[in-house]
Amino acid sequence: MNPIVFHIASGDSFFSGIALLLTSFALAQSPRRMLNRLTAVTFLIGAVAVALSSTAVPYGIYALAGLVTVAWIAVRSFPGWRKRAGIAAAVVWGAAVILELPWHFAPQMDAVSSRSITVIGDSVTAGVGSDETSERWPQILERNHSLTVLDISHVGETAASALKRVRGHTISSPIVIVEIGGNDLLGGTSSAAQFEKDLDALLARITVVDRQVLMFELPLPPFHNEYGRIQRQAATKYNVQLIPRRRFLSVLAAGDATLDTIHLSQPGHRRMADCVWTVIGAAFDSETG
Repeated sequence: MNPIVFHIASGDSFFSGIALLLTSFALAQSPRRMLNRLTAVTFLIGAVAVALSSTAVPYGIYALAGLVTVAWIAVRSFPGWRKRAGIAAAVVWGAAVILELPWHFAPQMDAVSSRSITVIGDSVTAGVGSDETSERWPQILERNHSLTVLDISHVGETAASALKRVRGHTISSPIVIVEIGGNDLLGGTSSAAQFEKDLDALLARITVVDRQVLMFELPLPPFHNEYGRIQRQAATKYNVQLIPRRRFLSVLAAGDATLDTIHLSQPGHRRMADCVWTVIGAAFDSETG
């Protein structure tokens, strides 16, 4: 995967973009005119990087950051006001970094009493093609780590169809992993609002007391912040832990990991199994009972 594409889709460009914005605010304090062009270029690249990152910071924070940034631009000809506006802009963008940073850490798992998991997924999990001898990542986890895995994944699955499929199964696992949303994002659902409704219903169905639910955060194309906001809002509502999108994307980005940039090859399934185990392994390493 192209490093620039990875940097944007992983959400990392949100942080590098803000770093450039803060640099431009600092450069603007210099009286030297020769820095004007550097300030403008730094600011422009930073703003574009933030916009393309599709980071689901609350809209109110974006609105406030945009307002103080516009104010900074408007008063640049007045040194006193320029400094105050630059400080205000730096504080608001810094607050955005503080709010966003926790979403980029892996979930912390509690110990469980049984070595079983349930996986709810789309074709990234279910696989594509006719090779029945290949192992998918839930099967690799089952074999490598002595787990009992209920795999409720299906090609073309959306949040709505996953809910229907889940209703036909009895889930008793203490850990449920949700890899759903890519088909909704790519047009399998009529709108982001419908995805929000469907995802809410799915998580309401599978979240119960003493069960840990993990959900892969979607790698997002530019300007698709709303899907990230929906996932985070639903995760907060139902106490679901999100696996940062950088982790998912790191699997897809490996040279031999996919068949078509999305669907996993056999090496990709092995990498995905390793990725998932790094998150859930601690729950079984310290299991009780």
